[in-house]
Amino acid sequence: MAGDGGPATLRGIAERLGLHVSTVSRVLNGPTGEQGRAASAETVRRIRDLADELGYRPNPHATSLRTRRSNLVGVLFPRLSEIVVATIYEGVEEEATAQGLSTFVTNTHDDPATQRERIAMVLGRRVDGLIIGDAHLDGAALADPALDSTPFVLVNRRADCGHPAVTCDDYQGGRLLAEHFLSLGHRRVAVVAGEPFASTGTDRTTGFTDRYREAGLPVPAHRVRHCSFDTAGGRRAALELLTDADRPTAVFAVNDLAAIGAMGAARDLGLRLGEHLALAGFNDTPLAAELPVPLTSVRSPMAEQGRRAVRLLLRRIAGEPVASQTLAPQLMARASTGAPVGPDLR
Repeated sequence: MAGDGGPATLRGIAERLGLHVSTVSRVLNGPTGEQGRAASAETVRRIRDLADELGYRPNPHATSLRTRRSNLVGVLFPRLSEIVVATIYEGVEEEATAQGLSTFVTNTHDDPATQRERIAMVLGRRVDGLIIGDAHLDGAALADPALDSTPFVLVNRRADCGHPAVTCDDYQGGRLLAEHFLSLGHRRVAVVAGEPFASTGTDRTTGFTDRYREAGLPVPAHRVRHCSFDTAGGRRAALELLTDADRPTAVFAVNDLAAIGAMGAARDLGLRLGEHLALAGFNDTPLAAELPVPLTSVRSPMAEQGRRAVRLLLRRIAGEPVASQTLAPQLMARASTGAPVGPDLR
């Protein structure tokens, strides 16, 4: 016991309170949702008060030996430096902590070989499960046989092979932006489409172009430019689009970083946003509303994706059947999108 020269123990707390050690263990070390039900409210209070007084700390190694669980979740993302990824991870960490889990994250830089290496590294840490935020549509890295015995869920991106995923409804988000442009009168539009291997860019682009096709205004292939999901990629793609002979009057960039790069291209070409060019992004990162010309963007529930991914993973770990979840997007219209100036002919 603390005070006798050693650390506080479950047995010592139980003896002080005249309780069975298993009761004390369930209150202090049981699953988060069950600790408060392990004894009466008064007994739970007495146990926790004494544990705090004595400075009791659980032994995670001993707990994992008893439960055969490490209470550790591995998380894979392309780049934690990206604001969208960082916000999703905040949701993961928040929910994991509430569930009594620890997490560690590793970056894969969206490289398939690195993805496989990092999956092997994470599995070597004896994790209870994985949350994978760097999936490619072809799901190649997810075909690793080592993953067959470890539960995992995808977040932010889906894969065509059908693994359970928590994502924004990216397709619907693209349609929302198309509806917005159509309502403003834009007929000649373009897409800064991101990387073709990622469901985020692909689904947002498809939603947008499908709605324009339904309106009788199909978007030509040369007005859909793929690029990296960053400002440099957005700038390059936008420069190509905005220097075409049939320059579009509106551009949809499939994430806010690419949209900010497109802003730079428009500035260099002397185009005023909201007047000469309508420009919109996706995710509604905190920066979007604070730019010199506030950026129209589709808001995706980034942190909530992370929280739900943890809950879905816990259900998989428990052996429950699970299904993918898509969260609703919301259009945030701002000054960067206005009606076209002059006749807008195809």
